[in-house]
Amino acid sequence: MRWVLSKLITELGFKRSDLYVVDADSSMSAMLTSFSENFPERYVNVGISEQGLVGVAVGIASCGKKVVICTYSMFLMRAWEQLRNLVGRTRLDVKIVGTHSGISSYGDGPSHQCIEDVALMRVIPGMKVFVPADSIALRCCFEDIIDSEGPTYIRVGRDEDERVYSECSCRLGVANVIKDGGDVAIIASGGMVAEALKAANELKRLGIDAAVIDSHTIKPIDRDTILKYAMKTGAVVTAEEHSIYGGLGSAVAELLVNEYPVPIAFVGIKDAFGKSARNLSDLRRYLGLTSSDIVNAVRKVVSRR
Repeated sequence: MRWVLSKLITELGFKRSDLYVVDADSSMSAMLTSFSENFPERYVNVGISEQGLVGVAVGIASCGKKVVICTYSMFLMRAWEQLRNLVGRTRLDVKIVGTHSGISSYGDGPSHQCIEDVALMRVIPGMKVFVPADSIALRCCFEDIIDSEGPTYIRVGRDEDERVYSECSCRLGVANVIKDGGDVAIIASGGMVAEALKAANELKRLGIDAAVIDSHTIKPIDRDTILKYAMKTGAVVTAEEHSIYGGLGSAVAELLVNEYPVPIAFVGIKDAFGKSARNLSDLRRYLGLTSSDIVNAVRKVVSRR
């Protein structure tokens, strides 16, 4: 994910002379060295100062430039007040990339695992939130995000867990129906899309026909697709590598409770921190973020339908 992000930013640097990148001393871990080497006059490293990172980006954006800021998602949250007041309130054209998001920094422990960022960014008025399932989805929508007006938060994992797409088929703001189904709709984001597809295969053996929807754009959420599948299936399960409070599950529930209430269950991190783990699979099992956890949630929610 980080390698593709670096490639995309550098490619756009050659195409757009107005593109600037601001970094908080994470050029090696976020793989920004390619951009900094090719465009040193348009790359700013503010050091380990996330609040300064946002302040410098705001200054450049206020001069009419396109600005990408990039650092660890967990440490970027130190600058939430600046993101809210300086970027959100002014609707400046700043694209905010949070790397190492969710539990992708599995070996670094809970201090580096960011499970609250979607909630914090989603609540800022005018802020768009994009969570790609894999590097192909990131490539598919990245240029559209840069070309769009106003602030956007892009949530990127440390690495690519599993490939979901074989070709570009995502559009910003439109949820992608990867698998159709009539018994339940599994709405997932980020790395949990791959787990949702595994769960759908397991559920098929149990006689449950599950649709899998990649809700990569969490804000603005795709109202039409979600309502269509809530009406079609009568049951919804959300799956995300994030706290169950304030993330994708909350966004889907907010929509359905107002427009078409159906039984819904949430697969996510339940009021807990992560821990240091040997690998991502171990941490997912510990936090209840596996395909088996999605299967269990589906079986319960279908029984309530």
